[in-house]
Amino acid sequence: QVQLVESGGGLVQAGGSLRVSCASSGRTFSSLLAGWFRQAPGKEREFVAAISARGGTKSYADSVNGRFTISRDNAVNTVSLQLNSLKPEDTAVYYCAARRGTLMKTTPHEYDYWGQGTQVTVSS
Repeated sequence: QVQLVESGGGLVQAGGSLRVSCASSGRTFSSLLAGWFRQAPGKEREFVAAISARGGTKSYADSVNGRFTISRDNAVNTVSLQLNSLKPEDTAVYYCAARRGTLMKTTPHEYDYWGQGTQVTVSS
């Protein structure tokens, strides 16, 4: 069983930066593709970024490409998301997710494991 726990959310002004991280307790984390999703109030959960099991391939949503960076450290079973140049529309609960398989997927139902989420709020 893989458990994911996010940390690092908070309140930041527009234009600022934040880093959210996700720690896994499962031994198999290094074999899983990992991703970040977000969900704003009243909206559906949306894809933000994903990274392959070894970290060599990354994918980003158009809305965050060039501002956010996903990374992972399999030695300590963590995946992180660096959020730069934040905008008020980035305000959401950010969820860490992981999936078996090697294909980059952008829809929530294709992920097998989920964290509880961490709130990111960007003030204008």
